[in-house]
Amino acid sequence: LLFRAFVLAFLVPQPSPTTYQKMSTYSEEQKSRIRAFYDANNTLRHYVVVGRPRPSAKNPIPTIYKMQIFARNDVVAKSRFWYFMARMKKLKRANGEILHLEEITEKTYEKARNFAVWLRFTSKSGIHNMYKEYRAVSLIDAINNMYNEMASQHKAKYFSIQIIKTAELTDDEQVKRPYVRQFLDDDVKFPIVRNRIQKDRQDTGLFAFEQPVLKD
Repeated sequence: LLFRAFVLAFLVPQPSPTTYQKMSTYSEEQKSRIRAFYDANNTLRHYVVVGRPRPSAKNPIPTIYKMQIFARNDVVAKSRFWYFMARMKKLKRANGEILHLEEITEKTYEKARNFAVWLRFTSKSGIHNMYKEYRAVSLIDAINNMYNEMASQHKAKYFSIQIIKTAELTDDEQVKRPYVRQFLDDDVKFPIVRNRIQKDRQDTGLFAFEQPVLKD
């Protein structure tokens, strides 16, 4: 085993020291473009994908399927569409075609709303169904919060999560989770963060004997 590990380490090419220093050689414009690319791809988008099986002599008018996909770009959205079609309708990409692909953007982001998400994800112990509620200004923000929470608390990856259904909870009685219901009261209050006036280090010693004065 030691000889095998030594041979593998010798045969596998090691990265050169300049590989990790290429970013420093880029100009500021190139760096800004790279950061903008990663910022754009790290945020999920809402797509509507419409597809169907290819027309044939046996089925000249095939059934059209419409699906809502949350993905980073249109390439991933198409891939997820064919993934779910293969599982639900046994339709492969080679035997089908995409008729329409559109990105859905919401017009208003001025009001916080309540959203519900039904999902299924695969973990090391099995398949689990979940119901989540989120308070956000748009549906895509709620979905981003859901993916972040599932990754942090359940170690669930993006491709192991399947969103079954999403809905906006317009009535307060529909909200079930207490961490969302606490914001529905009319007399909800938030703590006031007050800044403390700091004195010069020359005037104060190691220990202060006076209570600090707070701003109103």
